[in-house]
Amino acid sequence: MKTIPPLLVLLFAFTTSAQVEPGSPTYQRMKACIDDIPAIDTHDHLWPFEILPGRTDTEKGNGLNLSSIWRNSYLSWVNRTPGYRKGEGIESWWKRVNEQDSFKNVRATSFYRYTLVALQDLYDVDFESLDIDGIKKLNKRIFDNYRDQRWLYEVITEKANIELMFNDPYWARYTFKTYYPWEVMVFNMNPLITGHHPTLFNKPHDSPFKFAADRNMPMRSLDDYLATVDKMFQTAKAAGAVCLKTTLAYQRTIRFENVPRDRAEKAFGRPRGKLTPEEIKDFEDFMMWRICEFSSNYELPFQIHTGHARIQGSNPMNLVDLIVANPKTKFILFHGGFPWVGEMGMIVMHSMRKGANVWADSVWLPQISYHTAKRAFHEWLDVMPSNRIMWGADCNHAEGIYGSTEFTRRCLAEVLSERIERGELKERFAQQIARQIMRENALELFPQLNERLWKHTGERMTPEK
Repeated sequence: MKTIPPLLVLLFAFTTSAQVEPGSPTYQRMKACIDDIPAIDTHDHLWPFEILPGRTDTEKGNGLNLSSIWRNSYLSWVNRTPGYRKGEGIESWWKRVNEQDSFKNVRATSFYRYTLVALQDLYDVDFESLDIDGIKKLNKRIFDNYRDQRWLYEVITEKANIELMFNDPYWARYTFKTYYPWEVMVFNMNPLITGHHPTLFNKPHDSPFKFAADRNMPMRSLDDYLATVDKMFQTAKAAGAVCLKTTLAYQRTIRFENVPRDRAEKAFGRPRGKLTPEEIKDFEDFMMWRICEFSSNYELPFQIHTGHARIQGSNPMNLVDLIVANPKTKFILFHGGFPWVGEMGMIVMHSMRKGANVWADSVWLPQISYHTAKRAFHEWLDVMPSNRIMWGADCNHAEGIYGSTEFTRRCLAEVLSERIERGELKERFAQQIARQIMRENALELFPQLNERLWKHTGERMTPEK
């Protein structure tokens, strides 16, 4: 057996001793501190209550139930549970779940475990130990809760302790409406970047051409299109939008070239079937650079999906040229760039010398991989100022939002506790960092939100308020 050098022995002892058990006094103090922070959630997709996804026809009528919670969780990305058949009873559905052993291969995944946390905390059940009677009771409680939108208010604003939530309404992007009093409007850019022809839009609330027609604005040229986009920015900001968002990483590379105007003009007004892939990309690249200019002009920071999409083109490093060339645009890079969390840290670190115009957002990262999120928080705190990190839940129902929020709070508590135990941070500074990540960084970047804060009044948010 080889002898381990003494220096490596000391290094191993140092790194392994850094692990803090969730039951430790340091962790408990940090977790209590983080739980008490009224959070600013920078990203969700919470539909209007009447059309929440997952509604299904059950033996008790139309509504959401246990099947809805699992099917609308991120578990469906790696393993699908059986769908609920119209009018089916819970016993029949649960029998099919067991026959397929639906959870067998995913019990260690973060996509599974963040929902377990929600079921444990919100319903006081150990889901993995429930017999059929327990499943029936849980199913009934979920169904009954979703008879009234008060359940959303209770879970989000009280149990998850979220004060304000950014919401991206991808189901109706350009209605410019909000549906909940804690909701913060996000202006989605996907249709504006890709919209070279009206036939691309099946939904009227997604179409810049419909927006222009409703206002008698011409749409005969690229100049007309840019004028419409400008008008949409004015409308969105007047309606309360505070930032932009794009998820084009699911559709294409996020490397956007600075394309000359004449190449974009060749694509405008022509159906997609008449264009080459290169011509389509030219238009989208040109528009992305224009959107960055609008972002700066209207002081609307730009949230960009990075990582965990089309993996051949979603590395956040693809955005570096765009970021450097637009120093007045404030870029918020989503999802920690998973799996490229180290690259994310380098991009933010580099920006501090080149314009300080980039923020890292850990939204969704703890649900994708809890342990990667821990590593990301550690690495980011090593290389960037602590006011450059934010978080978000990125879910579409109460249980998901709660589980995601709790996962983030636990993850952050572990990271900061480990740094306290290693002597890298005094506890009061760790608490300050926690407040920054969960709340203050968003308020610093979006100062207009300070006028909407309400938890300090002690009132309870209800549908009537």
